[in-house]
Amino acid sequence: MRALFWLLGLFTFAVTLAVLSRYNSAYALLVLPPYRVQISMNLLALLTVAAFIGFYLLLRLIARTIELPGQVEAWRQRRRRQAAAEALQDGSRLYLEGRYGQAYRHAEAAYDGGFAPGLSALLAAKAAQALREPERRQQWLDRAAENDRDIHMARLMVETEHAVNDRRFDVAATLLEQLRNSGHRHIAALRLSLQTEQGRGRWEEVARIARQLRKYRALTPEQAAPLLRRAQQEQLREADGDLEALRRLWQSIPEEERQDPRFLVRALPLYIGAGDELLAVKAIESVLDKDWEPELAVLYGRCKSTDLRAQLATAERWLKAHPDDAGLLLTLGRLCLRAQLWGKAESYLEASLSMAPSRAAHLELARLAESLERHDKANQHFRAAAELGA
Repeated sequence: MRALFWLLGLFTFAVTLAVLSRYNSAYALLVLPPYRVQISMNLLALLTVAAFIGFYLLLRLIARTIELPGQVEAWRQRRRRQAAAEALQDGSRLYLEGRYGQAYRHAEAAYDGGFAPGLSALLAAKAAQALREPERRQQWLDRAAENDRDIHMARLMVETEHAVNDRRFDVAATLLEQLRNSGHRHIAALRLSLQTEQGRGRWEEVARIARQLRKYRALTPEQAAPLLRRAQQEQLREADGDLEALRRLWQSIPEEERQDPRFLVRALPLYIGAGDELLAVKAIESVLDKDWEPELAVLYGRCKSTDLRAQLATAERWLKAHPDDAGLLLTLGRLCLRAQLWGKAESYLEASLSMAPSRAAHLELARLAESLERHDKANQHFRAAAELGA
């Protein structure tokens, strides 16, 4: 449609020009001795316009000819840049596929092509790390640092990850501090912080970061629980024998974590050994009323409370729900020995042995027999305990 309008316009212009030229009888005289040329004014106008157009086209041709080498070079640069971009894209895909050697070559090609040199260098460094080539990895990290303007945070994250993998935890901690100072506090950085603090043995920080990751749903409760248990156990080990330090640590642990039976099995013997048996009694009663743990039932027999009869009544109440628990029967035997209920103690301890022979039950029966001057029976239980201990 546009071509049709141009054609109509051209015909209209031609017709108009032809009509107007009929009324123009002027002429032009050109003299160049000894020659004289006389032409109409209409022809002179046409020749002038044609000469102008021809001169303009000649200048355009010369300008395009001069610009041609630069245009060719720009075209080649665009081609190289496009090839480098494709190399970086393919390298990223190959890295995710686990084809690290090919990913390394593509990243190197992208860097040589000048496309996103910082990002290309980081990809090459990660591929070199996966290929277990630390020297190449460091070379590419140095190149990434030279093109650090747009990838500063990414470079720090990659260097931190490599430091953690190499167990250079102090270096990782320094890099993480730089990330924190730059406002970089996302989940990936927290995960690296968790591994770093584990490597440095800073268990209080491990517990804090694990709780933070659990809060952000980066760790499920099931994933966070063993981390928290390990951190708490290490802190308890460091405070072993110091009752005040143990009590401060107990108060710092959230209530829900103090209800973890597997944590209490490891922690409470330390509190019992340090002399805080009342804390252990309350903790065990609180947990076993909700969630049964046989090892805690055994620990309960080692604790002394202010009210022995109430403690014995609690254990007997548990026995109604768990009549076949050998550990609970051992605990009842110990509590009865402490209450000087010799007959009940012997009955509970023998019932425990009938469920599951244990060195502890034999030793308790041996001591009971000695106190009742039944030396033969005491020796019999001591020998049985020695055999189980061996």
